[in-house]
Amino acid sequence: MAVSHENDLVIQTNGLTKRFGKNVAVDNLSMEVRRGRVYGLLGPNGSGKTTTMGMLLGLLKPTAGTFSLFGSTTWHEESLQRIGAIIETPAFYPYLSGRGNLAYFQLISGRGSADEVNDLLERVGLGGRGDDRFRTYSLGMKQRLGIAYALLGDPDLVCLDEPTNGLDPEGMIEVRELIRSLADGRRTVLLSSHLLHEVEQVCDSVTILGKGRLIAQGAVAELVRSRGREQVRVRSTDDAKAHDVLAALEWVEDVSAAEDGALLVAAPVARSGELTAALSRVEVFVTEMAPVQATLEEYFLEVTGSQEGGA
Repeated sequence: MAVSHENDLVIQTNGLTKRFGKNVAVDNLSMEVRRGRVYGLLGPNGSGKTTTMGMLLGLLKPTAGTFSLFGSTTWHEESLQRIGAIIETPAFYPYLSGRGNLAYFQLISGRGSADEVNDLLERVGLGGRGDDRFRTYSLGMKQRLGIAYALLGDPDLVCLDEPTNGLDPEGMIEVRELIRSLADGRRTVLLSSHLLHEVEQVCDSVTILGKGRLIAQGAVAELVRSRGREQVRVRSTDDAKAHDVLAALEWVEDVSAAEDGALLVAAPVARSGELTAALSRVEVFVTEMAPVQATLEEYFLEVTGSQEGGA
């Protein structure tokens, strides 16, 4: 059941396209998802993330293009058994317990065994609430049960569509940690989200979509590093004077003020000592200095040229 090689492609799309009448939901999308990673589909609402997942799961027929799952371009029962998914809001029976819902879906799908239901409830943090009726669950608990459902049968690929939608901050953190734990070197997670912060914290690699089109893809760390300029945060005994001194250095690209008044110096972090030396020569002394890490949000805004993309 496991994929045979560490770098095997779990998902590959070539020119994948989906039209609904005149509306192009996904436009010529080509991407690769490899084994053992959390892979993000990032984009604002309406960018084609859910439609892409729907095509991969056999829920929608592509208008054009092709895709393969686990190296096969033919959709068959074996592929289905290797995939667990929740698309949009998980649908469960309100008057059944969490345990009863999982047992029912395990039985009708034939995925895994009845014995794994208890283990899955524990894994998603519902061990103590498994016998409570689903209708009494909070939104966060419902999302957790949805993830437990997606894990029935120990799938090689788990597809999660906006799994933290509607959660409070604490619930979002808990679900993120759970998702991060799912990619154990064998299993692959495909996560659809419009939340930049979520994707940056959870995903190893990302495909960024805009109006159904591919904007960028690659490892999150590499994308951020490729676009984000190095910056150093500086506070001193005389910030006004420090601004003028640092801005005059030929190798400093820019000096600006942060919201809290500190100076943001666009310069190589490795030359921080030279910044300190330049200020000390004019009797301005550094009280705080730290590198500023580039973020996925900065990269996203640069490549899309918009303010869209979630929180």
